[in-house]
Order: sequence, then structure tokens, then C-alpha cells
Amino acid sequence: MKRKELQSHENRPEKATRIKAGRIQRANYKWIYLFLLPTIVIFAMFYLMPIAQVFVTSFTKWDGFNAPKFNGLTNYINLFTNSSFLIALKNLLWWCVIALTLHVGFGTLVAFVLYQRPHGWKFTRTVFMIPNVISAAAWAMIYKFIFNNDFGILNSVIRVFNPNFNVQWFYKSPWAFWAVTFTWLFYAVIVTLVVLGDLMNIPKELNEAALIDGATGWQLIRYIQLPLCRASIGTSVIASLTSRIAMYEQIALTTSGGPGDDTMSLPIILVKGIMDYRYGYANAVGVVMFIIGLIVLGVVNKLFRMDEASY
Repeated sequence: MKRKELQSHENRPEKATRIKAGRIQRANYKWIYLFLLPTIVIFAMFYLMPIAQVFVTSFTKWDGFNAPKFNGLTNYINLFTNSSFLIALKNLLWWCVIALTLHVGFGTLVAFVLYQRPHGWKFTRTVFMIPNVISAAAWAMIYKFIFNNDFGILNSVIRVFNPNFNVQWFYKSPWAFWAVTFTWLFYAVIVTLVVLGDLMNIPKELNEAALIDGATGWQLIRYIQLPLCRASIGTSVIASLTSRIAMYEQIALTTSGGPGDDTMSLPIILVKGIMDYRYGYANAVGVVMFIIGLIVLGVVNKLFRMDEASY
């Protein structure tokens, strides 16, 4: 009994210290919550409430002026039976596949090349970044001239080898789809910068240890550098795929979704719904885009194990 009493007496200061630390921590939490309150209010006002309104009004008939009238699933039925919407989903699927492989792959490849610091790598990095500071709308207009059949650079070069070549890239199927794709395909500087930053954060000891163990350059990339860049590549995939979901300027300023519906996208349908004063229908498209974005986020997080530590 005396021994237990002695141990209990010795543990009292430690217990008191822990209780005091817990009280201080709870007091600090109050200040943390207080400083977070403005951010929470702004998020609720400018993000959460508009998103909730989009979901609610997607089940209504609303012209943007008069009060919305509940019409159940009518907007969604009209949307999913619209041939343009189905083509837009198919185009989005193809653009996501291209973005996942070629777009992110090209940006990652450039990052690994720059990481080796070849001669002139700083100049290359700067030049590679310049086109990406130009807005998507400006690039769309530039490409409209590049792909012009009469005086465009592309067709002028092709006619050197084939004088009879005549293609209106943005106005003829199936070339319009690929013309729109090329307006964003190789502008992957964000991917390059994100992956390059992750590469530069890899401890030199890991690379040196692998080289001492006899690893080749390819083995170093495959078994050490690529796995450790998993999070940055996953982040790049998310950014690239969500950009394809929201892609509007490149299409609106070049093909407007044509010829026919060959380059139709969900944002084009959404904007057309607004222009026709069908806000409920347009918000239904917005809900579909939102859900697709959440699915992309969840799948990429799972595939690239974004929640797990790299080291």
C-alpha cells in the first residue's frame, strides 16, 4: 500500500502538468477558431451557399427573373436525353484520357529533363513558361489564325509537301476536335513546375545511396524519383482534368461546339442554357460538372495515394 501511495504521490505533479497543458491547449483553440471565423463566413457566403443554391434550383424551372418553380427531375431528364450532352460527355472522356497521358506526361517529362540540368536548362525553363502566361482566350484566337486554311502557318508548311492540301481545321469534322485539343495540349508548365519542385525536394542522400548500390539512371527514376513524386503528379492530374471539365474559352472562341456537336462541352451547354434564360437547366449542368469533379478528385486521390506520406 505504501508503495502505491508513494507512486501516486510522485505522479501527481505529472498529472497536474498534463491537466494544465490541456487547459492551455483548449484556450488556444478558442483563439484559433476566432481567427478562422472570417474565413468560414466568407467560404459559406461565396462558396457554400451558391453551391447549395445551384443544387436546389437545378430542380426548378427558373428564368433568372421570376421566382423558381419546382419541376422535379425535368431538367435532368431533358439533359440526359439531349444528344449534345451525351456527345459532350464523350468528348470530356477523350479529353480526360489525353490530359492524363499526353498533357501530364509531357509536363512530367520536361520536369525530369530540367532536373538533370542540361546545358541551357534555365533558358529552356523560362521559354517554356512564356506561352503559359497568355490567357486561354488569347491562345484560342492565336490558334484560330495558325489553323486558318488560307493563310495559316500550319497549312502553309503542309502545302510545301502537299500543294493540294486544304483543311478548315476548326470547321470540319473530325479535325475540329484535334484542333481544339492542340490549343492546350502542350502548355503544361504548371505540371512541370509542380513536379520539378517535388524532384528538387528529394534528399540527395537517397539518390547517392542508390547510385552507390549500382542503380542505373533509369532505375533511379523508376524506383526512387517517380514514386516520391507521386503526390505532385497526382495534383497535376487533378488540375489538368478539372481544367478539361471547365474548358470553355478555347471552344467558344474557335468552334462554339461545332461542327455539329463535334467539340461540344458541358460549359458550352451551361452557357447556352443561361443565354436561353433556362437557369434551372443550366444549373443542372453545373451539378453534373460538380459531381464529375468530385469523382475525379476521389479517384485520383485513391490511385495516387495522395493521403499517404511519400517519405
